[in-house]
Amino acid sequence: MTPFDISDSQEIYTVSRLNREVRFLLEGNFPAMWVEGEISNFAAPHSGHWYFSLKDANAQVRCAMFRPQNRHLGFLPKDGMQVLMKARVSLYEGRGDFQLLAEHLEEAGEGKLRQEFEALKKRLAAEGLFAPDHKKKLPLFPSKIGVITSPTGAAIRDILSVLKRRYPCAAVIIYPTLVQGDLAAENIVRAINIANQRNECDVLILARGGGSLEDLWPFNEEKVAYAIYRSTLPTISGIGHEVDFTIADFVVDLRAPTPSAAAELITPDKNELLETLNQHKRNFLRRIKQQLQQLQQQLSWIQKHLQQQHPKRKLAERAQQLDLFELTLVRLQTQFLNDHHAKLHTLSAKLLGLTPNHHIRDIQHRLSLYQQHLQNNMTSAIQQTQQRFANLAATLDALSPLGTLKRGFAIVTLEKNQHILQRASEAKTGDKVKVQLMEGSLHCRVEET
Repeated sequence: MTPFDISDSQEIYTVSRLNREVRFLLEGNFPAMWVEGEISNFAAPHSGHWYFSLKDANAQVRCAMFRPQNRHLGFLPKDGMQVLMKARVSLYEGRGDFQLLAEHLEEAGEGKLRQEFEALKKRLAAEGLFAPDHKKKLPLFPSKIGVITSPTGAAIRDILSVLKRRYPCAAVIIYPTLVQGDLAAENIVRAINIANQRNECDVLILARGGGSLEDLWPFNEEKVAYAIYRSTLPTISGIGHEVDFTIADFVVDLRAPTPSAAAELITPDKNELLETLNQHKRNFLRRIKQQLQQLQQQLSWIQKHLQQQHPKRKLAERAQQLDLFELTLVRLQTQFLNDHHAKLHTLSAKLLGLTPNHHIRDIQHRLSLYQQHLQNNMTSAIQQTQQRFANLAATLDALSPLGTLKRGFAIVTLEKNQHILQRASEAKTGDKVKVQLMEGSLHCRVEET
């Protein structure tokens, strides 16, 4: 008896299945989290993915940051660097290694700013600054576009380039402001208020190029958030790169991943507009052509209608109707006579079917069928009885002792008591026996047993 019976086990796992289900369990129960530590064993193969360990004084964990996530970072990690990492818990199935999959990485010095960012974001969300019902709709065809950004930065050049290419008919009003540094937040609030006081544009773009969390911090200030929230003009943000999020992005009416994308989102494409106008022109010409054709058809119909109202035509129509009525009358008379002849024929046939001779012939035919059926049943019963008798005779013959004797067997009995011998030990030397054959019998004496 073994100490553990494997048959009692509920299920046997393969290693692959075990690792896969553990990975699902980890990924499904641990949300993305922030982890701080020191980078070690950093490796960046040609695939573009990064592999490293994150450690502190007492432990370490394997980490991976794939190319789509790391290509937006503004620095290259190296061993010994203290970082703050946003990651998901996972398991590498091939080796069964516990690991973290990094989604964002920043130097640890930004950790305090990140905490302030999350705290302010949570508080402003509770106050309703991010509520969807407060978002304003952007104009479909803005005639004047306001841009709040640095007049010398790359963001304004990208925006102007996109607007020139897509929608050159819109006027651009630049509200210059600082976008970085301690005075930037006040400048941004002032520019927003000026734009709303002048009320000379249809939409506002808040824009600046990419940078670290500290560079983008003016757009995380509470005063900037409330200035955007109070703006009566629709606002769109294009701040930093695709992965960069600021408090302003959550308050504006629409967030764009980049300044160029913001310019694209608020403007239609002139080529698409031209194509739409051409399509409307084609539809307009087609409808005019259709209406002209309909009017021509109506005129032709009116002319034909006037011709049809001429007295001569009316007389011809009346004469034609009279001929039609005459033909109809003849056809109805003929049909009436044919219907009566058909009814008379049907009644005659029905009367013939009700005569006694017809019923007598029918009864005689059925009687003949019954006699034939009875005779067939009697013949079948006799044949079945004969067959059953033959089967019983064959069975009796098979069970008869004579049948056994026919096959060469014999019945041996002791003459002194007529006992049928079944074993040689039942006879003694000198006993007289009778051997019964198929034809005749033999009287013998036992010489030896």
